[in-house]
Amino acid sequence: MKAAVLVGTILFAAAGGLRFAPDIPSELAKLPRTPIDYDRSVLDGREAAALAELIEASRPIGEIFLRQVSPKNPELRRRLTSASAHGVDGAADALAWFRINAGPWDRLRGDAPFIGTAPKPPGAGFYPADMTKEEFERWVGAHPGDQKAFESAFTVIRRDGRNLSAVPYAREYRSFLETSAAHLRRAAAKTGNASLRNYLEKRAAALLDDDYFASDLAWMDLDADIDVVIGPYEVYEDGLFNYKAAYESFVTVRDRAASDALAVYAKHLPEMEAGLPIPDEHKNTSRKFESPIRVVQEVYTSGDARTAIQTTAFNLPNDERVREAKGSKKVLLKNVMEAKFRVSGRPIADRALDPSQRDRVTFEAYFDHTLFHELAHGIGPGIITAPDGRKVEARILLKDQYSTLEECKADVVGMGTLLQGMDAGWFTAFDADTLAITVSALLLRSIRFGVEEAHGGGTAVQWNWFAERGVLVPAAGGRIHVDTSKFREAVRSLSAELLMIEATGDAARAERLFAKYGKLTPEMERLSEALKGIPVDITPVYVAAGEK
Repeated sequence: MKAAVLVGTILFAAAGGLRFAPDIPSELAKLPRTPIDYDRSVLDGREAAALAELIEASRPIGEIFLRQVSPKNPELRRRLTSASAHGVDGAADALAWFRINAGPWDRLRGDAPFIGTAPKPPGAGFYPADMTKEEFERWVGAHPGDQKAFESAFTVIRRDGRNLSAVPYAREYRSFLETSAAHLRRAAAKTGNASLRNYLEKRAAALLDDDYFASDLAWMDLDADIDVVIGPYEVYEDGLFNYKAAYESFVTVRDRAASDALAVYAKHLPEMEAGLPIPDEHKNTSRKFESPIRVVQEVYTSGDARTAIQTTAFNLPNDERVREAKGSKKVLLKNVMEAKFRVSGRPIADRALDPSQRDRVTFEAYFDHTLFHELAHGIGPGIITAPDGRKVEARILLKDQYSTLEECKADVVGMGTLLQGMDAGWFTAFDADTLAITVSALLLRSIRFGVEEAHGGGTAVQWNWFAERGVLVPAAGGRIHVDTSKFREAVRSLSAELLMIEATGDAARAERLFAKYGKLTPEMERLSEALKGIPVDITPVYVAAGEK
């Protein structure tokens, strides 16, 4: 007995005193490791060499993001690695879950700690851990000259005694960015594509000076079989204000045939804007509607792009100046979408949906809704007039409400524009009932991400709004039936609400919407419970990067 106690004491010491949540293995099972690869025939030897450099350029991005989540993460990772090497019980699983979550907080459960008990700071690692919204706003109020730098997407806020200062990303993360930029320049030298070379050279410079405008424009003009996004973009990780952009990287190769087939939809963006269910004065008709659509195969991701729930598509750049000048590009990650639909989407629909409607759930409807979700990010209010007369992006006024609101808006407005496209005859791949049943059945998939996460929270709003309006009806066996006759009006009314909140920057109105609709109900919890055993998502294993 004494020997067992001694061994336990030694192992606990080897873990550095770390304590792990007992259910980490069951959390890992929710995101099964899934190989992701691409068609090697797409690239010749020269482009394949450039692709390898881009994978290497992406690795430091993960190191930056780890520190953006928490400056304590590198030391915690070292301790976990040591504990795992010493055979400490539970350490290997804890290390695996730490890597998936980029920190010790479970993203599937509202950032609950699974190592220790310390809560995640709302501002992640972008601000001092003890800084409140009120302190930030008091400082900006007392130092108006600091406002632009403090609200910039590309600075971290640091404390120096009683003072606060904004530190540019290019200075804070310099050593990692220099490594990444060097690999981008090597990739530029190896590629035979002029537009890719131009983008990579400009992006290498941007990483070192935080001025992404020129390289974002170059990315919009990129026409190559390799498509890569690398830099700070999404603001979801900043739970304090949604000001600060997290670093991420997507390395992909183009599916040219699928891209060409979908490109026709982007031509209708002006009609989509004109058809939005809001007064004309709030429609963004001055924005350029260039909107390239790329269907790609994912090769490697890093940073914010790789945590927990995997991205199926994205719409970038987020810079409204670029959108005003050139629009935005929609990128759909087809091999990832196919894996997610196979592993979790179809099994959820089969278990939760009225059996009479199961055959109406299709990958085509899921794929096109994802596309129109991304198209919807590029329409609607962008730069608006604040109450004080300033011209600002809606996200500045909506602060921490913005991410969830925008994801919900893209989902619902995407449904509305799909219906508009059916009415106008833009495509006939499936009908309105198939759309209604597919997106409704798969709402549960996103809710399982956690309502605290932007996509999951936005999906909870949709579920409760649709249920209140009779779209989602309880059916025999604890399943749901979709009343497709009520779908169109529910989509229109919720679209109008979300768009008007963004058009006015009314954070209080957004807060009321989320308080009423953005929460789990007993019905949702019961249905989610019935889905136990079905994976929530996937953990990608990138074959081309040598992962096993």
